[in-house]
Amino acid sequence: MKKSNLYLTIFLGVILIGLLCWLYFGNYLEMEKPEIKLNREISPMGKQKIVEIIFSDQKSGLSNLKAEIIQDNKGRIITEEKISSRGIKQKILSLTIDAAALNLNDGSATINITARDYSLFRNQTILSQPVIIDMKPPQIILPGTVNYFNQGGTGFIAYRVSEPAAATGIYINDHFTPGHTLTQNNKPAFVAYFAVPLFASNQNTKIIVFARDEAGNEAKSALPCIIQEKKFRSDKLNLSKSFLQQKMPEFQSATPQLQGKTLVEVFGHVNSQMREDNDKAIQVICQKSAGKKLWEGTFLRMRNAATMASFGDKRAYVVDGKDFGSSIHFGVDLASSAHAAIYAANNGIVVFAGTLGIYGNTVIIDHGLGLFSLYAHLSLIETTAGKNVKKEELIGHSGTTGLAGGDHLHFGILVDGQFVNPLEWWDPHWIEDNINKKMRF
Repeated sequence: MKKSNLYLTIFLGVILIGLLCWLYFGNYLEMEKPEIKLNREISPMGKQKIVEIIFSDQKSGLSNLKAEIIQDNKGRIITEEKISSRGIKQKILSLTIDAAALNLNDGSATINITARDYSLFRNQTILSQPVIIDMKPPQIILPGTVNYFNQGGTGFIAYRVSEPAAATGIYINDHFTPGHTLTQNNKPAFVAYFAVPLFASNQNTKIIVFARDEAGNEAKSALPCIIQEKKFRSDKLNLSKSFLQQKMPEFQSATPQLQGKTLVEVFGHVNSQMREDNDKAIQVICQKSAGKKLWEGTFLRMRNAATMASFGDKRAYVVDGKDFGSSIHFGVDLASSAHAAIYAANNGIVVFAGTLGIYGNTVIIDHGLGLFSLYAHLSLIETTAGKNVKKEELIGHSGTTGLAGGDHLHFGILVDGQFVNPLEWWDPHWIEDNINKKMRF
């Protein structure tokens, strides 16, 4: 062989090897297929469904993406995309599938998702996902009677939904209270305790039962009800120097930002920001509740105790003859003897036992399905968080901790983290008519 031919052969061989190396190391010859993942379950599908698809190819990169839905042997393109340049390793698409716009019907269908890469072999993956199209909203089945609620009181409703519900509950204007699942007469049902606002009225308060099925279809039904007005007291409280000197240093020492403030300024912070922070903390504590009814019968009222302040009292504070803030009393203050024994108002689980700002030493008991009781200003706590307690079990002693001017128990009832009037829960007739009878729906 002539030298020139040999050199040419070697040269061509080097070129060929280089080309093969370039094709190999450039992932032009790779045979690994792209990956397709769905970040959540997509069936059933309602009128609209948001689907997030994760495409990835770690070799040559993605080149073509496609999603279509097939029903009755007819395909409808959801999305189709050609990626113009190599090297795109991952692409996340968030697609809104509009069943009506795609002329889909209730029933079965199949979503085919396709991804192709930039390899010379055009490696392809097809993910086929069967789905059920369901565009009919659920039906909410309510008792036929009218509900009577008191301003500031507890609302309660039992109802059914025609199909499994992914979310359900009660809207009081814009505030949502979740419903809880029960079995009544061997049938699934839902119940919800909710707080009727202190200033609710038949004119300005809408109470709506809400349900969303697993396909995302939503239904709303107005709750037939009459809201009964209640009279709440208003009072002016003079903040004496002795009271401020007695109570404010306690808060000042526990809150660094209050150092150097006057006693009046400390009270202003305690009555506004601290009160708000404490109530938010209580709402968080009450977010988790046992999924069943734990209480039985009428709630216990503190024995031999006089009522010192009522639920809904509107307080205007006065310092040196001038108005200085206000508050609404969301509980009942009860007093007998100093350091009186305090007992659990009903069966439940202690979810908080500790110090809580203006409430001082506090115990909160979960009675299930979003219902809680609160015991504040205790001198001593005799229980622990997580403990199961029975009605009339000792949990503490009354005191003056927190923003308390004298030895007493501040007793509160909460539903879904909102304070409601405890007087209803001390009334066996109210409980029978407004809770027990509805439970039997």
